[in-house]
Amino acid sequence: MCAQSTDKTIPSSSFSTKFNGYKDLMKLRLSSLVVLSAFFGYYIAGGKVPSLELFYLLMGGVLITGSSNGFNQIWEKNSDKLMERTKNRPLPTKALSSSEAFVFNVITALIGLSLLWSINFKSAVLGLIAMVLYVLVYTPLKKITPFAVFVGAIPGSIPPLLGYVAFKNDFDLISGILFLVQFFWQFPHFWALAWKLDDDYKKAGFRLLPSGEKDKKSAFQIMLYSAFLVPVSMLPWAAEITGCPQIQPNASWIEYVTCNWSMYFGVLISLVMYYPAVKLYFTLESKYASRLMFYSFVYLPLIFTIYCLDL
Repeated sequence: MCAQSTDKTIPSSSFSTKFNGYKDLMKLRLSSLVVLSAFFGYYIAGGKVPSLELFYLLMGGVLITGSSNGFNQIWEKNSDKLMERTKNRPLPTKALSSSEAFVFNVITALIGLSLLWSINFKSAVLGLIAMVLYVLVYTPLKKITPFAVFVGAIPGSIPPLLGYVAFKNDFDLISGILFLVQFFWQFPHFWALAWKLDDDYKKAGFRLLPSGEKDKKSAFQIMLYSAFLVPVSMLPWAAEITGCPQIQPNASWIEYVTCNWSMYFGVLISLVMYYPAVKLYFTLESKYASRLMFYSFVYLPLIFTIYCLDL
C-alpha cells in the first residue's frame, strides 16, 4: 500500500489564496510590532502625532520590514519545508511561486524606501542598511554560526533609531541609546524563542542558541544578556532624556522618587524579565524560556511607553 503524501500544497489560482500568501509573506503582525518601535523613536525625538511624516515613516517601515521577511522566506523556502512552524508558509505550500514573491518584495521595498526618502535621505539609508544586513548577511549566517543572532540584532535595533532620525534628520546620543535598548532586548527575546524551537530549527540546520545546544552555556548567556537590560534601561535617565535634570541636591526623597520614577519602573520591569532567565539557567526547563519570551513581548513597548511619558 502506498503511503499517503503529507505535502500540503495549496492551489495557487484563487484570489484569496494569493492575497493571504502575500500577507503571510510580509508577516504583517511581526512587521507592525517592529515598526511600533519606530513610532516611539519618532515621538521621543519630538515628532508631531499625528502627521503625514509619521504616516510615511510607519508605512515605509512596515513595507521595508515586510519585504525583508519576504526575501528571507525566498532564501529559506527549502528549509521552511522541514520545520513545523514554517511548513505552511506561502512558498512551501506553493500558494506563491518564488518569482511572484520576488517581484512583490522588490515592489514593496522600493515603495518603502521611497516613503522613507520623502522624509529624509538618512532615513532611507537606514532602511536600506537594515534590509541588506537582514537578508544578505543574517539569513545565510543562520546555518553557519550562532553569531548570526548578533548580526541580526543590528537591523532589528534600527526601528527606534529610524524613528528618531526621521524627525531629527541627525544622529546623536539619544538615538544611540534608543538603539542600545532594543539591541540588548533582542538577545533574551530571540534566544528564548530559539530555546523553545531548538528541535524544529535543527531540522533545517539552523544554529541559533549561543552554544548551539540547550545547555548551561546557552542558558548562562541568556541570563547574562537579560541582566544587561537593567543598566541599559537606566541610560535614558543617565543621559537626562527622562527624569528631572534640574532637581536640587537637597530635595526630599519624595521629590527625588517622583522625578526619577521612569528609571525605577525601567529597572523593575527589567528585573521581572530577568527572573525567568535566572530560573532557566538553574533548571533548564523550557517553561521558563516560554515565560521569558512572553515577558519580552511586553517589555519593549512598555519600557518605551514609560520613556515617552517621562520626557
